Amino acid sequence: MDDIFEGSFTEPEPLPEAAREAAMAVLGRGRLHRYTTVQGERAETVLLEEDFAARVGARYCLAVASGGYAIGAALRACGVGPGERVLTNAFTLAPVPGAIAALGAVPVYVGVTRDLVIDLDDLEAKLDRASVLLLSHMRGHICDMTRLMALCDAAGVRVIEDCAHTMGADWDGVPTGRWGAAGCFSTQTYKHVNSGEGGLLITDDADLAARAILLSGSYMLYDRHTAAPPAEAFADLRFEVPNVSGRMDNLRAAILRPQLADLDVAARRWNALHDAVAAGLAEVPGLYLPRRPAREGYVASSIQFLLPDHGPARIADVVARCAARGVALKWFGGDPAGYTARYDHWRYARAEPMPATDATLACLLDMRLPLRFDTDDCATIARIIRQEAAR
Repeated sequence: MDDIFEGSFTEPEPLPEAAREAAMAVLGRGRLHRYTTVQGERAETVLLEEDFAARVGARYCLAVASGGYAIGAALRACGVGPGERVLTNAFTLAPVPGAIAALGAVPVYVGVTRDLVIDLDDLEAKLDRASVLLLSHMRGHICDMTRLMALCDAAGVRVIEDCAHTMGADWDGVPTGRWGAAGCFSTQTYKHVNSGEGGLLITDDADLAARAILLSGSYMLYDRHTAAPPAEAFADLRFEVPNVSGRMDNLRAAILRPQLADLDVAARRWNALHDAVAAGLAEVPGLYLPRRPAREGYVASSIQFLLPDHGPARIADVVARCAARGVALKWFGGDPAGYTARYDHWRYARAEPMPATDATLACLLDMRLPLRFDTDDCATIARIIRQEAAR
């Protein structure tokens, strides 16, 4: 009899007890706004910023309302404005080109390889089109950051990293977010730490950090930020940078701090799930698993694979049959559905044709790996996919 998987691909793990206790303490005080404190009190947002800056080795950190807000603030702090072009991945999620378009700027898409990283040859050919690259480490796949930074530095292109899927990950031991001018992280429910919504921005650039803090809505209370530049960095900027409010509150910060402390444990659990599915899908005829280089320290809260020889009708059939057996696959080759939109669906940012990228996305399947699963669950899931892909 065929296996049927009964787990949920959308149900997150409960928050740890320490996070629930921290939340109740904040609720008991009632001081949710980051600048509402009593004498001698250090806000949870301040402590979170210090914790995260120390974890990744950044000078400055800012907690904000979402990962998308962090990206928009970083772009604006780098001087991106209306009509300017910004390089970014063709394989990404809607908030990335959305952050560019929200500034009146124009995305210039760069192709994706079969290993689901930015095509560095295509990037090299397009570097003269913009002064900023918004690099998305989409679905946790990290490109050769050494080569990418060498290309961008030589061309005078500043790099902002979208690390929504790579909190805790690294390339050659250097955390993502620490390669470019700024790194932007998400704490949305399906990311590596969960506050429902939220984001973090890190940088070593004092001017960029000061601009982002002012943008986030500091109301001239920037001196209450400790993972921040000194007061003189704000002296002139405070009169020219607008308030585009997007602060994180103390409740979300309190929920996040215990999860951040346990991130390494969670990362090992995710990678065990990923590796169990990958082992079960190895050597399946007509199925391609993106390669993970030894230099990539990944945190894989999802897994992707390609069916390059199947064709659209057969892939749609595989997705439907897997769904009937309880396995939820998302297909980037179909019509927009949830988060599986492609660059050519975003009509506010029309792109030139990219046949190689189109061929990759046309056969790309994506699956979330909730921490409610165990490796036995993953072996069952892989067996179902293997059977259905072979039919």
